[in-house]
Amino acid sequence: MSTPVDDPLSRERSHLSASRSALRAMREDVEALDITDVTANWVNAEVLAHQIEERIKALADLSDTPLFFGRLDYLRGERFYIGRRHVHDADGDPMVIDWRAPVSQPFYRASKKDPMDIALRRRFGYTGGDLTAYEDEHLSDPAEAARTSKLLQQEIERPRVGPMRDIVATIQPEQDEIVRSGLSGTVCVQGGPGTGKTAVGLHRVAYLLYAHRERLARTGTLVIGPNRSFLHYIEQVLPALGELTVQQATVEDLVSHVEIKGTDDATAAVVKGDARMARVLRRALYSHVTMPTEPVVVVRGSRRWRVAAYELEELVRELLDRDIRYGAAREALPQRIAHAVLVQMERSGEAPDDRVQDAVARNSAVKAAVKAVWPAVDPAKLVLRLLSDADFLAEHAAGTLDEEEQKAVLWAKPARSVKSAKWSAADAVLIDEATDLIQRTHSLGHVVLDEAQDLSPMQYRAVGRRCTTGSATVLGDLAQGTTPWATRGWEEALTHLGKPDAVIEELTAGFRVPTDVITYASRLLPHIAPGLTPVVSIRENPGHFEVRPVAGTTDVVDACRVSLRHEGSTGLIAADARVPELAAALTEAGIPYLGPGEETTRETRLTLVPASLAKGLEYDYVVLDEPQAVVDGEPDERTGLRRLYVALTRAVSGLVVTHAAGLPPQLASTPPR
Repeated sequence: MSTPVDDPLSRERSHLSASRSALRAMREDVEALDITDVTANWVNAEVLAHQIEERIKALADLSDTPLFFGRLDYLRGERFYIGRRHVHDADGDPMVIDWRAPVSQPFYRASKKDPMDIALRRRFGYTGGDLTAYEDEHLSDPAEAARTSKLLQQEIERPRVGPMRDIVATIQPEQDEIVRSGLSGTVCVQGGPGTGKTAVGLHRVAYLLYAHRERLARTGTLVIGPNRSFLHYIEQVLPALGELTVQQATVEDLVSHVEIKGTDDATAAVVKGDARMARVLRRALYSHVTMPTEPVVVVRGSRRWRVAAYELEELVRELLDRDIRYGAAREALPQRIAHAVLVQMERSGEAPDDRVQDAVARNSAVKAAVKAVWPAVDPAKLVLRLLSDADFLAEHAAGTLDEEEQKAVLWAKPARSVKSAKWSAADAVLIDEATDLIQRTHSLGHVVLDEAQDLSPMQYRAVGRRCTTGSATVLGDLAQGTTPWATRGWEEALTHLGKPDAVIEELTAGFRVPTDVITYASRLLPHIAPGLTPVVSIRENPGHFEVRPVAGTTDVVDACRVSLRHEGSTGLIAADARVPELAAALTEAGIPYLGPGEETTRETRLTLVPASLAKGLEYDYVVLDEPQAVVDGEPDERTGLRRLYVALTRAVSGLVVTHAAGLPPQLASTPPR
């Protein structure tokens, strides 16, 4: 059957086809650029070639990703197609407008109450890369009642296979407000499971790169995640939006000054992660500065110039009072001494210049004095001594750490050298703090910190050093804190980060977790985060939910097999100690599975996830094995219940809780129907 020429869907498909052709032409224009005679040297040529290569990548047309997902018809007659990137025709006229452009904002914010000069908002539905449906909303028509977008609901509830995807087609007004907040301010987003806080943070980076590209190109941007699995899961979001320059790292990556060979018990880790350790480190570092007792005598030719000990002491005290970095002060001291010599030269009738001052600063007598008064300090060796030498620690922790806390951080077997030491992750953060006390850490233009609730105060300080002159987006959920030092409140955390004036936003509308699932999981909130607002799911589909008693692992495997009959991904989440047994059962049953961070495919859609690595991940269907074992796998009940809350809220479409042992009493009541 032929399609009428005036059929709206046919016209929209034609525009999609023309837009893809225009994008292809834009890419071909860049590929055809000849820079042979443009640059003056090979360095500039390399830089320009790299920029062109990045531009070509950014103009890639992803066949299974809609080029545009909406249309705005303004009352004044203008029409704009809203998509993931800007596309123009041969004459330079826009065919698709970038979702970040100001003219695109009404697509996310316009409503019946405030139409923002929009007559019609059209959403498009896709199957793969093919445009298959559209849906209109006449915002300026008072006769048309407000209604929920079916296409919007379908996009929200679409099955997840593979890595995390962008949400440009489904950003909600409250999310858009955070996404478009300015570069100068830091924003902290408290959001429960499925509220889209991670997506909001990533889209804010994309927006800031659009609005402040030149500035951020100079200063850099960074996304910090809790682990490699999480970073692998989110790594395709920004490239899908055309942003290829954002770096990704864990906190451990940032502070990788030494090789991690050891671990701390919870008590030691909590003390080492306490912000008071910064004070201890500072005292220990500056204890190396000693007041001079001898003068400095500089010999130049036949003349001898003497700087008295009391003058040297004044110079040292002035530098200490300025509170600049240890290393910067040490570099400044020889110049200060040289200047004192030059003053004497001028008084005697000589006319020394800057070259003479530099020569005096390099004089062996000056160098020897600086070495004695303000010696160079290696940050790793400083931390090594603090953790190995009880007397040195006691001297500089006095009044800050009590005796029990000092005992907790001291190594049972002191290491002989930095290389032989069994450094823990918390030790590396201490070394990073010491490094910054000596030499300022490079600051970026913007940092996104996800799953922030699990950071220690010292880790917050480490991240804060990376954005002292920039801003940050802090993302987290206080109810999901599963470390012994988990964040108690955002105000305190932001102070440690160095951003006490940050704006705290709360997202409570759930887009990912079905109603029945989030309602069940929220039974834990009074026990893990009293006073926190529960997430309210806005999904029309309540999702599949079941609590199922089982006889053993065979029944758990059967539950996975049933989940795999549905479209999308399945995650089998279990206490870490039970993972080997479940892995063997899956293998025996002939069911292939992946580990966290490995990309699911159409053929392999099951991932076996230790509960400790579930945070930040999501699956269409989740089979949660033995909730009580998840709780028991943590050092205390509250942390265990928080870990369980995380595991319960990874499902997008359905959750089956299997248990042979009893359920935790906090979940034991009859589940919602």
